[in-house]
Amino acid sequence: MSVTRSVFQDELDGISQSLVKLTEMVIISMSKATQAVLNSDLKLAEEVIADDLKIDEFQHEIDNRIIDIIARQQPVASDLRALVTALRMGSDLERMGDLAVHVAKLARRRHPDPAVPVELIETITAMGVAAGKITSKTGVVISTRDIELALQVEKDDDVMDTLHRELIAILIEPIWEHGIETAIDLTLLGRYYERFADHAVSVSQRVYFLVTGKYA
Repeated sequence: MSVTRSVFQDELDGISQSLVKLTEMVIISMSKATQAVLNSDLKLAEEVIADDLKIDEFQHEIDNRIIDIIARQQPVASDLRALVTALRMGSDLERMGDLAVHVAKLARRRHPDPAVPVELIETITAMGVAAGKITSKTGVVISTRDIELALQVEKDDDVMDTLHRELIAILIEPIWEHGIETAIDLTLLGRYYERFADHAVSVSQRVYFLVTGKYA
């Protein structure tokens, strides 16, 4: 392998490592947002909202590095595909950070009142756990390019979809007693978690495409 090729591979590896770090950042953000919305924790909600700037800046830094590599190396074939795919993965991950912010803003908007009624705490807690597990596995997929694990992430998303359906079923029950505004807030909350997981699946699917050249 030439020195030039070795340097290029190191740059590609560095991009992958940065995407893994970005994955870890959005996991932490959603975990904190979940705690904030479940515990009416205004301080934690504000922390998530403020820290989103770090996620945005880090994603922009990754994008700039990728564009710089493309300009300098003028890659083709699989190398170009890897870089373009990395750009798209970074966008997915940045959007996941935005969704965590939406959860935190709901906690802030409802404070000091609880955003989640007692009977739904278990469901929202489970959605937060599912979001963390799916995204953690996605980070491993980025790092290892394990296509079997990438396919598992899509199956794991079924857990989130089931929880989302359970949430909606409760909200439309005739015995719902918390009013329309709360029902709307919780509908949006469930959507934030569902979309968060969908973006994690999208990242894993992009890795699958990168390795195989085929869509999962």
